[in-house]
Amino acid sequence: MLDLGLEGRTVLVTGATGTIGSAAARAFAEQGARVALAFRHRRETAEALAVELSGPDRGRAFAVPYALDDAASPRWVVAAVEEHWGGLDVLVAAARRRGARREPHARFEDVPEEHWRPLVADAFAPAIRTVQWAVAGMRKRGWGRIALVAPPHAPEGDPGGEFHAVARAGLQGLVRGLVGEVGGDGVLINAVCPGPTPPDRPPTPPDRPPTLPDRPPTAPEGRTAPEGPTTPEGPTTTPEDIARALVFLCSAANGAITGETLTLAGRR
Repeated sequence: MLDLGLEGRTVLVTGATGTIGSAAARAFAEQGARVALAFRHRRETAEALAVELSGPDRGRAFAVPYALDDAASPRWVVAAVEEHWGGLDVLVAAARRRGARREPHARFEDVPEEHWRPLVADAFAPAIRTVQWAVAGMRKRGWGRIALVAPPHAPEGDPGGEFHAVARAGLQGLVRGLVGEVGGDGVLINAVCPGPTPPDRPPTPPDRPPTLPDRPPTAPEGRTAPEGPTTPEGPTTTPEDIARALVFLCSAANGAITGETLTLAGRR
């Protein structure tokens, strides 16, 4: 069995109340890591998840506020984790702004700045600030893992896709640029770019199991229908798919992959 070396490690997940962030938090907790859940709006959700992940040992998870538009928030949240557990081993930056909905037929030149600025600027500055504060302690201890979750891939020609592409390119540039800076100190940094993912939604209550179809989806003769959620273009990437990739990249089992962007396209 592959030893991921995450037992007792300290992990900070930003955007921990979203579908990707919460799946990542659960995946790290399953490996025995202690997880700090950084949230912006959904305090009750974050605190409930902290209770769930702590289990009998109440000290294995806690919720902490984090705001993308507050320049002081990254410093404060990293300091809170280091004070609580004595250090930070892993940063998973999954928080992001979504921006206003663009009209489907709006031309690029007609898109107002209030639409694209959250998609672009808020993908860069918070990630840079949080990595700056997180990496300082990692370098001192000689070990660390950082994973940035980039905006999902939009179908080619999708309205607004160009702004998401700019945000992804910026994060990719950040991880490539930091390889030489922090690699010698035992810190690996990568990005994960999801394919189409299901939208954020509250989990199904335990006493109301999900409704299943009467029969499995059919496919043209000679072909097997894909398993899992789909879009008109094909299967989506599940949050659990992304979480598994994040766990590996941020584990001791990954001793060499750094400066890379892993794209989970959700295609078969």
